[in-house]
Amino acid sequence: MNTAGAASIEALIFDMDGVLVDSNPLHRQVWEVFNRRYGLETTPEMHERMYGKRNDQIVRDFFGESLAEKEIFERGRAKEALYREMASERVEELLVPGLRDFIQKYHYLPKAIATNAEPDNVNFLLDRASLRGCFSVVVDGHQVERPKPYPDIYLRAAELLGKSPSECVVFEDSHSGINAALAAGMKVIGITTTHVNLPGTSLTVDNFLSRELASWLEAQFRQD
Repeated sequence: MNTAGAASIEALIFDMDGVLVDSNPLHRQVWEVFNRRYGLETTPEMHERMYGKRNDQIVRDFFGESLAEKEIFERGRAKEALYREMASERVEELLVPGLRDFIQKYHYLPKAIATNAEPDNVNFLLDRASLRGCFSVVVDGHQVERPKPYPDIYLRAAELLGKSPSECVVFEDSHSGINAALAAGMKVIGITTTHVNLPGTSLTVDNFLSRELASWLEAQFRQD
């Protein structure tokens, strides 16, 4: 249940894939190429199941629970290496429209990344897009016991930011991520890069260029 009330906005927390970068189409393509190495054709249903999940969960789903932990890790690592290779020359075009200006506009609010993505992918984006200095806190799914849809990752991000959950606004694109943020007691802005229907969000927008987003945030500040 979302327990966020009328507390002031003191911090912004961003998922990565589908929020900072519109990378899910490329991730789908990479999974298709990678899975064919093992004779596995990737169905639309498999793509739907991967959104918002940690890599070990996806590998188990795609290849079965019988894989050894080491093999699960190795396959996940190899897939993400292929992703970074295919994304290496496209980082700027993958950024969600309006992101840089939005971050600059709200430079005075502390910001965090809270993502189930692999640490190497997070570092790849922050370095290639020169965004590292924009986020004072970065939490990935391996830094908490339970990944999204559990609230752990968002609660940890708020703790590191030194803010209460009710003071944080989360930007998410996946159902599991939204559920995690709501369970943490945070307000959620939905970004429709992955899904159009995002139940539980306070507002749903296409990207950071949205005038509705700016108006919503300004309205929250006026209530403070």
